[in-house]
Amino acid sequence: MKNLIANRVKNMTPSMTLAITAKANQLISQGLDIISFGAGEPDFDTPEYIQKAGIDAINKGFTRYTPASGILSLREAVAKKLFKDNGLEYSSDEIIINSGAKHSISTALQAICNPGDEVVVPVPYWVSYPEMVKLSEATPIFINTKPKNNFKLTDKELLSVITPNTKAIFINSPSNPVGAVYSKEELESIAEIAVKHQIYIISDEIYEKLIYDNKKHISIATLNEEIKDLTILINGMSKSYAMTGWRLGYTAANKNVIKAMTKIQGHAISHPSSITQYAALAALEGDENIINEMILEYDKRRSYMVKRLKNINNLEFIYPEGAFYVLVDISKVFGKKVNNIMINSSLDFANAILEDAKVAVIPGIAFGVDKYIRLSYATSLELIEEGLNRIENFVK
Repeated sequence: MKNLIANRVKNMTPSMTLAITAKANQLISQGLDIISFGAGEPDFDTPEYIQKAGIDAINKGFTRYTPASGILSLREAVAKKLFKDNGLEYSSDEIIINSGAKHSISTALQAICNPGDEVVVPVPYWVSYPEMVKLSEATPIFINTKPKNNFKLTDKELLSVITPNTKAIFINSPSNPVGAVYSKEELESIAEIAVKHQIYIISDEIYEKLIYDNKKHISIATLNEEIKDLTILINGMSKSYAMTGWRLGYTAANKNVIKAMTKIQGHAISHPSSITQYAALAALEGDENIINEMILEYDKRRSYMVKRLKNINNLEFIYPEGAFYVLVDISKVFGKKVNNIMINSSLDFANAILEDAKVAVIPGIAFGVDKYIRLSYATSLELIEEGLNRIENFVK
């Protein structure tokens, strides 16, 4: 019988984060009282001025094809944002608008990777990184980073895996699932290696604005012109502007990379939604006070979750400096049994706590770290409080 499905798809695994969230939502729809710490999605509505811009775009007839790389006014707005927020100078032809930051990364990998190329993926990683590398027909090369470094990649760890086939390195700051933020010094040591070996940096900065404790986001592209030329900067509207369903991301890189991405995008999707592009333009040009209010609320939730977790026996965690997640070490409960379920892995824990305590969490195996679970605090304080009560009772 003919092989009717491509091998590249057979070697991929489905998104566990989406699967857990879907399972939780299904149980909720059945009337069960489920508290979900799963979704990496703001619980806020898209700000009204952004909604209005999308509606106005429809009413004004901005519903036709746009350039493959996105409308010029939005690319110019992204360039202004990058200069204002990050001190980076990009021209409009060094920017492409994509259908979400996930699409940005996937298209970038297709633009730069050949079969046999290697892409360095620090562990823990966002769930889709390895699968998108496989989809580009390159090979993910995993580095097990250390909890004592907040799971951030070090120069020694990076040097240990570089080969002549290394094409790119993932940097995610603030990171998912850890919430770790890279310092300038940490980025400088990685940049030096990337420049020496001529390796692309795929810098995923989607959580850039969700940062706390007076920490400052630094894009690796700001360090010098050499590393800027090798940086593929990924960002978007989903997390900071509560626009997950709108699907709008963007990429800034050297002209050759953007040109290659535009070729792919033109054939793959033509262009991102015209309506979403005008909404994103309003988001970037609008008053960010609403965004700042959301960040303050996330910080309150983070502080509460951290305080509670400190007082739950047998749980430890990595202190989050950004994003809206806490990575929790559950290894001290391994070997225990709940309702005839023996807990020997993060997936066992996630299944047991969903069945027994009606709490949905993401097992760490989805991110390459099986001793952990990920909790999202992108939900209300009331639900966080009740959910942590259930977790505490479950662990006891």
